[in-house]
Amino acid sequence: MTYKEIASEITAEAKAIFKGECVGATITNEIFLTIQNNKELMQKYLRAVEKFGLDAINQDIGRSVKELYGLENLKVDGKDAREENPSSTLIGSHQKFLNN
Repeated sequence: MTYKEIASEITAEAKAIFKGECVGATITNEIFLTIQNNKELMQKYLRAVEKFGLDAINQDIGRSVKELYGLENLKVDGKDAREENPSSTLIGSHQKFLNN
């Protein structure tokens, strides 16, 4: 499997577990919280990070979140908005999306 396929699989599994409402601005953080709070998903995530690298996996999980939920980037002053202080310890920042 490629890192993109693994990231997509991890994201889909986290989406299936996540029972909250998709709020575009925070959904990426919520998906990463779901991963870090689920033992099996966290193990799969750590194996993927070990094999492919943190940046590759995290960026593709972010892309997968956008695709799975059909979201668009939130823009502020013409620039993509980012959350710089997410509560998930797996990421340092993430793209914010428009609310559905």
